[in-house]
Amino acid sequence: MRTAVSLGRGHGIWGAGLLCMSLAAVLGILPFDARGSANLLLPGLIAVPAGPFIAGSDREEREAAYLLDEAAYGHSRTRKSKWYENELQRGTREFGAFEITRTPITNAQYAAFIAATGHPAPDVDAKTWRGYGLIHPYERMRRHAWGQGRLPSGRAHHPVVLVSHGDARAYARWLSEATGRAWRLPEEMEWEKAARGPAGSRFPWGDDWRPGLLNSHDRGPFDTVPVASFPGGASPYGLLDAAGQVFEWTATANSAERFIVKGGSWDDSGCGICRPAARHSRPATLKHILIGFRLVAE
Repeated sequence: MRTAVSLGRGHGIWGAGLLCMSLAAVLGILPFDARGSANLLLPGLIAVPAGPFIAGSDREEREAAYLLDEAAYGHSRTRKSKWYENELQRGTREFGAFEITRTPITNAQYAAFIAATGHPAPDVDAKTWRGYGLIHPYERMRRHAWGQGRLPSGRAHHPVVLVSHGDARAYARWLSEATGRAWRLPEEMEWEKAARGPAGSRFPWGDDWRPGLLNSHDRGPFDTVPVASFPGGASPYGLLDAAGQVFEWTATANSAERFIVKGGSWDDSGCGICRPAARHSRPATLKHILIGFRLVAE
């Protein structure tokens, strides 16, 4: 095995760089060559075995989530808005084995896709951003944007954001073609099983709220951080960054134009929304600084 992997050049996106294998081992990344193209960064995978698991939530868990939010925010807005009332009823589900990326897809991994295809880099113009009606000002979004198609400085190993559902699916199609293996967005229940394990824990690490085990606004920098920065927050299967950091697109549609996102984000406190059972949908075309994605490999 090589001791380093070139990040490659393409379309003026970024210069060549080296990723030490010690860091690659932490991130679960393996180098490979894709049909004669520049070296890519292949996402590391974890295996989720076949068998039953407990999905969804009950009244007790939802009540505990509201109490966490109220303690963090000092108000009852999530309770009054019934944020957690659309969660699936707690119960046992079962399906086959699958593999899922250990962490969300990073900017470095996404950059290889852009370099190979010329797909538009993650960015949103001011008019479109303000049209979303989000609470985050345009100026805050700019630190995550790939201005002039260039990866944001110092964020190579942060999760990629400002990607629509279609962008995530395009990356999966490209990776499938490049590797000869099928990649796709996870279904909501696949994501939830990988994130909480078979016993239906409230958080990836267990039932107790522990703000030191994830990137949320409780203790975090109010920003994304490099993936795998919180190994203590791993799920029973070894999934990382499943709570906090960024919400993640799934393949599960809520309507013709909206898809379920899971996981919570660096912007959230509390963190009732960071539980694997929590769920809400976003428009497929939305490019948000709080939403990234990970993939399942078949």
